Amino acid sequence: MEKVKVTVIAVMSALMSWLGVLAVPVFLLVGCNLIDYATGLVAAKYRNDSISSYKGIRGIIKKVCMWLLVVVGSWIDILIQYAIDAAGIEFTFPFVVATVVAVWLVVNEVISILENMIDIGVEMPPFLLPLVKNIKKAVEDKTKAEDDADADEEDEDGERDIKTGH
Repeated sequence: MEKVKVTVIAVMSALMSWLGVLAVPVFLLVGCNLIDYATGLVAAKYRNDSISSYKGIRGIIKKVCMWLLVVVGSWIDILIQYAIDAAGIEFTFPFVVATVVAVWLVVNEVISILENMIDIGVEMPPFLLPLVKNIKKAVEDKTKAEDDADADEEDEDGERDIKTGH
């Protein structure tokens, strides 16, 4: 039993060291994914939804894709750091994008868990769900890219917006 304990501690320590600043959001995300999946299965019965292997696999794939979003965020961080280094600027950019992606996903998962619990019939403190939704909005507001005021209009050289294709 002692060997198992030492092995688990060593693996967790190595993982925490490797993830660095991403360790807490990633562990929270994995934990929230598991709890959301479980509460979603239970809540399905209360919603009169059917549970099928297709829906189960689709839910698992969705959770794995969330982890991949954090990986993509870390790639963006790596590219930004590479560009900073290539420009000769002395600045460290420690997984900011990946951390914000992970936090946003954790908040979404917490909202889903709370909604599942409401559907199951758990009495919810009236402030909890609005509080988490406000946190989500705050994260979105703080990270929102500035919108182009004239996104739907032609720009100076007569070109249309790339997003809309017009």
